[in-house]
Amino acid sequence: MSTSNELIDAKAATGIEGLDDILSGGLSRGHVFLLEGEPGTGKTTVALQFLLAGAQAGECTLYITLSETERELRQGAASHGWTLGDNIHIYELTPAEDLLNAEHQQSLLYSSDLELGEATRQIFEVVERVKPTRVVLDSLSEIRLLAQSSLRYRRQILAIKHYFVRYDATVLLLDDLTTESLDKTVHSVAHGVIRLEELTPDYGAERRRVRVIKYRGQKYRGGFHDFTIMADGLHVFPRLVAAEHRSGFARDQLSSGIEGLDALLGGGIETGSSTLILGPAGTGKSLISMVFAIAAVRRGEKAALFVFDEELGLLFERMKKLGIDLEALSSTGDLLVEQVDAAELSPGEFSHRVRRCVDEVGIKTVVIDSINGYQAAMPEENALVLHMHELLLYLNRKGTATFMTVAQHSLVGDMQAPVDITYLADTVVLLRYFEALGQVRRAISIIKKRTGTHESTIREYRISGQGLTIGDPLDAFQGVLRGVPTYLGESNPLLGDVLQ
Repeated sequence: MSTSNELIDAKAATGIEGLDDILSGGLSRGHVFLLEGEPGTGKTTVALQFLLAGAQAGECTLYITLSETERELRQGAASHGWTLGDNIHIYELTPAEDLLNAEHQQSLLYSSDLELGEATRQIFEVVERVKPTRVVLDSLSEIRLLAQSSLRYRRQILAIKHYFVRYDATVLLLDDLTTESLDKTVHSVAHGVIRLEELTPDYGAERRRVRVIKYRGQKYRGGFHDFTIMADGLHVFPRLVAAEHRSGFARDQLSSGIEGLDALLGGGIETGSSTLILGPAGTGKSLISMVFAIAAVRRGEKAALFVFDEELGLLFERMKKLGIDLEALSSTGDLLVEQVDAAELSPGEFSHRVRRCVDEVGIKTVVIDSINGYQAAMPEENALVLHMHELLLYLNRKGTATFMTVAQHSLVGDMQAPVDITYLADTVVLLRYFEALGQVRRAISIIKKRTGTHESTIREYRISGQGLTIGDPLDAFQGVLRGVPTYLGESNPLLGDVLQ
């Protein structure tokens, strides 16, 4: 019985780590695959990386181009810093000169009949000469135009497929969907079909995603996966499936380092749990989340801070005035601080960055500030909730303590959050403004904690140059969470009974 490693070795890796993950190791050798997508989606980049991976493994590869010139291909490769060496052969397929003269054009024979047969003959000749193990044919649109009818086109594709099978070559057919986008002829013939798509949001950079439509005899990771084209090539970010990641860890209680806050939380926050800090703008949501990140660093652990809403220079300066030197901690490597541009970053890439911190750097405390900024990177709220569910479940299973902030609309009274993820979080910390004795004050309470007991009281807290200070329970006020409380004093027995 073959092992999983043997099955992977029997595949032709694409040279793109994330795409190989989706394809369970790569493309099955000796088969024909279709890579389709509109112009600009990255098909040529994938094809070049596929051939480069083969060349690095000592294989002989061939790029047959009917649309781009050899010079354009080499220039495109050079833009990514790649050199197409001796193991990568480029064949620029052009019509024979005698097919371009006036006599043939005025013949009773259709010129497409001659051109299609000549093109096929040239393809077969170059394969006979080079004997490649990996082949890219770019693109099928040219062959479809030469064939003119669906029947002739299907027969031509079948002939090409059977020819390559004799040489045990792994073939990647490119289709730019510029002729018949609804034509599924090659879908039924190909062993596997991969589609690249490009989406243009109302604001921000274009978003690219990849989907495996078909892969015969192979389990693959279905659905859409984000990808980007960078200077060093194409990067695919497989969709996060938390159920695939499990690890054992000791569930310890983590202190914030602030006695009053720990008392509210029933001793602290547990490892492998998520905490949502909810409140209007200016209540100190970022500060409270960073208190736990700093406490993690003091315990000798590493923490990561992903900032969506605030410029890092301003954040460093603001926190320094509160007694927290984020810049110094960042320079030591104990605290990873990363600015996230929601307009430029896809949700899949963000999840990949978080996973890399946990898996490769060993981060045990993650702060996402804020979910409002993360939502801006999402096409719709439903997608945000699904992404957050998988990400939080993954972090919990890795024993990571996660802290998220959400800014609510308005400042006092009835407030609404732009997205409700309170049911996803294990702990919910609620911050509020309230008016008392002619001053605007701040109150903190724990609304929910799955992992243990917590205080049901409401405490006042203050933010100063010394940082965060938590006061005693506000047992003499009623209506604090509404913003305009009533002072009852200690003589009211009903309030005392309720508090007991």
